[in-house]
Amino acid sequence: MEFSHKPVLLDETIENLKIRPEGIYVDGTLGGGGHSNEILKHLTATGTLIGIDRDGAAIKAAGERLRMYEGQMHIVRGNYSDMPVILKAKGITSCDGILLDLGVSSYQLDEADRGFSYMADAPLDMRMDQREARTAADIVNEEGEHELFRIIRDYGEERFAQNIAKHIVAARSRKKIETTGELVEIIKASIPMKFQKTGGHPAKRTFQAIRIELNGELTALSDSLDGMIDLLNEGGRICVITFHSLEDRIVKAAFRKNENPCTCPPDFPVCVCGKKPKGFVVTRKPILPSEAEMNENPRSKSAKLRVFERRTQN
Repeated sequence: MEFSHKPVLLDETIENLKIRPEGIYVDGTLGGGGHSNEILKHLTATGTLIGIDRDGAAIKAAGERLRMYEGQMHIVRGNYSDMPVILKAKGITSCDGILLDLGVSSYQLDEADRGFSYMADAPLDMRMDQREARTAADIVNEEGEHELFRIIRDYGEERFAQNIAKHIVAARSRKKIETTGELVEIIKASIPMKFQKTGGHPAKRTFQAIRIELNGELTALSDSLDGMIDLLNEGGRICVITFHSLEDRIVKAAFRKNENPCTCPPDFPVCVCGKKPKGFVVTRKPILPSEAEMNENPRSKSAKLRVFERRTQN
């Protein structure tokens, strides 16, 4: 299947990056190259874009799609959380803009063998980087009941997490759980029928939780945002597109902390902690897709864009 990922909030992202034609930009979640392609259109021949992705299929597809920008476009297979190291290896110490689009790509969802989707029966995989040894099947079959409960509750915000964990442990005691279809049936058996009729597919939240745990998604995000802001040149911007509340909360909190890092008690007349703001939050409220985009691309419905600008000088 062709690697495709319709870029969400494309116009809004390009507008908010405030692209400098000769600048250096980083797409930390390259995917099929949709956002990167548009960024490159705004760069002159001296502008540079670094594209990073964990997925080998994404790297191959983006390389083919963006081959006309050879010399300007540098593609690296890796995790965006390693961005400072990746840029340093290319002799880059700072940049003018960073983009993270944290959504699972259409390719990853539609290619059944990747195991991301609860809509098709496939091996229980869910690895964003297929060089990793551990799969979703390992989590489902090896983690203890309490740990499964924690994962599904915390990362899936699933009200029936305890019952789902209990049913998983019971099912795997009889036979190893190997496919997405098997897991879906276990989840359905764990949720009362009246609650399966609302809120989308009953397996959606559990699949999200296992995927997040397996790929370390929230840890990578929370651990790397401060460092990415430090990479920005004066006036540079970071744009982050999230697709669920857990990601959005992390981004919102990190941006606020970098805007107001002071840790002094509120009743102190002046700041004595010495922590200085790194910039300001551009988006007090997240930017959401238009009605037209949501109709054209239903997967954009949960997307939120938040923007921070590096500004240390008055």
